[in-house]
Amino acid sequence: MTVILIAIAVLVICLIIGVPVPYAFFASTLVVVLLGDYDYIFLVPHGYNKASSIVLIAIPLFILAGGLMEKSGIGESLVDVVDMFVGRLRGGLGIVMVFSCALFGSISGSGMATLSCIGSIMLPRMYKAGYPRGISSALISSASLLGLLIPPSLSMLLYAFIGGQSVLACFLATIVPGLILATLLSAVNVFMLKGHKEIQVMPKMAPKVYTSTLGIRLKKAIPALIAPVIILGGIYGGIMTPTEAAAISVVYTVPVGIFIYKGLKGKGLKESLVTAGTTSGVVMIMLFSVMILSRLYVTENVPQMILDLMLSISENKIILMLLVNAFLVLIGMLMDDTSAILLSTPIMLPVVIQLGIDPIHYAAIMGVNLGMGCVTPPCAPFLYLGARVGNAPTREMMKPTMALIAFAWMPTLLITTYLPQVALFLPTVAGFR
Repeated sequence: MTVILIAIAVLVICLIIGVPVPYAFFASTLVVVLLGDYDYIFLVPHGYNKASSIVLIAIPLFILAGGLMEKSGIGESLVDVVDMFVGRLRGGLGIVMVFSCALFGSISGSGMATLSCIGSIMLPRMYKAGYPRGISSALISSASLLGLLIPPSLSMLLYAFIGGQSVLACFLATIVPGLILATLLSAVNVFMLKGHKEIQVMPKMAPKVYTSTLGIRLKKAIPALIAPVIILGGIYGGIMTPTEAAAISVVYTVPVGIFIYKGLKGKGLKESLVTAGTTSGVVMIMLFSVMILSRLYVTENVPQMILDLMLSISENKIILMLLVNAFLVLIGMLMDDTSAILLSTPIMLPVVIQLGIDPIHYAAIMGVNLGMGCVTPPCAPFLYLGARVGNAPTREMMKPTMALIAFAWMPTLLITTYLPQVALFLPTVAGFR
């Protein structure tokens, strides 16, 4: 156990002092191997075999698809459609941004791509309409994380792979929590903007003009709206595997971005390819290290030790679930969602299974937890990226961010944790439970 504690301490210290995450994971693995006197010849093949799965091909493909969609103009058409339904409300542009993030997330599967694309479209509109910069930037930081919950989700793909669960079931488990979160984010946004009378709303249109404008915008958005139907319909209809669906999303996005929305140029295509390659390389290095670490955790009996520690505190399932959530929030506060899933899944999944928690239910709990951690200081990677995209001082974002965490993220987490059917309803209907 001493070796594991030293390894975890090395990992945390490396992250705090700014060591790149893949190197931090590798350093932690190296500490266990050297101090624990393990044979690397036994461990390296295990990491390689796990990291060479065909399922993981979906990762670079979904990352590539998200980058292509970000640059193609698809996001603009989605925003225009949602704006027609709620643009007349004070705070309506905030609602447009939230549900545009949900729609874009259902195509790209990437929170970062969602933040960059929808943020760059919506934030200038909101500032021009008189929306406070701090509230708007805080909202996009949280709303972009719907890309982690609304399938296809790279986070759920990684969780399913590491935990040996059905990818489709994990995708389905996060849909209802994602919709609950989107609704609560929208409601909190409207409440925070209640006293801002200076905010402009979409001018009232005559019925004929409204119908005509809606028809034009819907027509323009049809290719974008077809994308999630093809991707998710193909997966859940049994026509395609997630890996094949990721490939189809790339094949579909390229001609749509070039010939229909005309936003995808040669430079954008090259940047997307480079980003997908570098990001996938980082993920694969981390995955290789984590697969070795997970084998070492099992050998050192770490999950059982954590379970014994939790049971020594309380045997009440409500308290135990709070402890699980506290652990996940802490992990989410220290690192990005991908790193957090890679680290926490092999440690905590055996623990929650022994506590009688369905692993698919746990997928939803983990998704909401890690999403909240990504906007919770001190690390809060999405909070700081939102500040950069929105050109907003971080101090102006803190108060609205805390409000969004307290009245949107926390209720969603509690509902997801203590009402299992919220997560399990769709997997059960689909026959996975």
